[in-house]
Amino acid sequence: QVQLVESGGGLVQAGGSLRLSCTASGSTASIKAMAWYRQAPGKQREMVATISNGDAPDYQDSVKGRFTCSRDNAKNTVYLEMNSLKPEDTAVYYCRVDSTEIRAEGVTWAVIYWGQGTQVTVSS
Repeated sequence: QVQLVESGGGLVQAGGSLRLSCTASGSTASIKAMAWYRQAPGKQREMVATISNGDAPDYQDSVKGRFTCSRDNAKNTVYLEMNSLKPEDTAVYYCRVDSTEIRAEGVTWAVIYWGQGTQVTVSS
C-alpha cells in the first residue's frame, strides 16, 4: 500500500509561482510512475505532468515551458514547479502514483493511488 501526502497549494496572483510536493510512503519500491493531475470545477480531471522511472517528464501542452516536474527517488517525492501561473491553472491538483502489488498466486496487479488534492487558485 502507498500513502500520498500533497502540499504546496495556495492563492497567488497571475504570473506568480508555486511549488507542489507529493511524498509517498509505504510500499514505495513498487512505484512505476508519478504524475500530477488537476481538476477544475465543471471539468474533467486532466493530466498535467507525468514522470516514469528513468524517463524524462511529459507535460500537457498548456503547461509546457511553465511547469517543471521533477522526482527525488531517495525522498519518494515528486515536485511540480509552476511558474508564470495563469487563472486558467486554477484547479485542485492531485498527485497520482502508478504502482504494482503482488496478489494471490503471484499475480501482479497494477494499482493507482491518488493524493488528497491541493487547491491552486490563481487570481487575475
